[in-house]
Amino acid sequence: MRETTAKYLIESDLLRYGRKTSFGLGAFFRIMFVESTPGMKFSVIFRLAQHYRRKNKLLFYIFFLWLRRIKYRYGFDISYRTRIGKGLYIGHFGGIVIHGDAVLGENCNLSQGMTIGVLNRGKHAGIPVIGDRVFFGPNCVVLGGIKVGNDVLIGANAVVLEDVADHSVIAAPRAEVISQQGSGGYIGNLS
Repeated sequence: MRETTAKYLIESDLLRYGRKTSFGLGAFFRIMFVESTPGMKFSVIFRLAQHYRRKNKLLFYIFFLWLRRIKYRYGFDISYRTRIGKGLYIGHFGGIVIHGDAVLGENCNLSQGMTIGVLNRGKHAGIPVIGDRVFFGPNCVVLGGIKVGNDVLIGANAVVLEDVADHSVIAAPRAEVISQQGSGGYIGNLS
């Protein structure tokens, strides 16, 4: 059986940021008040809120409020209910939205502007289940009751609405020139 204590999960997350450290009170204060990596701060408070959710209501409430503050400050809309495996890595902050009932596997990378969300109707209604070692590129969107396999790379601006097999690379359509009219009319108040 795999170890899933808060300490183990936090140490696994910190390892993804290159921090080989035992997590304790000193490491907690260093990460929260000295370090400047938003993803690391979020991961620690996220894991502690989840840990104390059913164990200690007072500590849960404290970490829940702290998590909410970090979410608003850095633009992470990730619920404490979201199930995320060990080794979470958030490369850049801003505009990350993940549905509270989504499931993410181990060692996933999140980029800025990405969304994992629900579809309320259609053949893929539901919430995604994400495998292990999935890289989410900037501004990608994964929607519906689909399964994304292990070792998948989802490129920038890709919209995923169907199941994705293991080891797949998903890319958005390449940009193409559709006109030669330039930016005239879009750039105002020129100096």
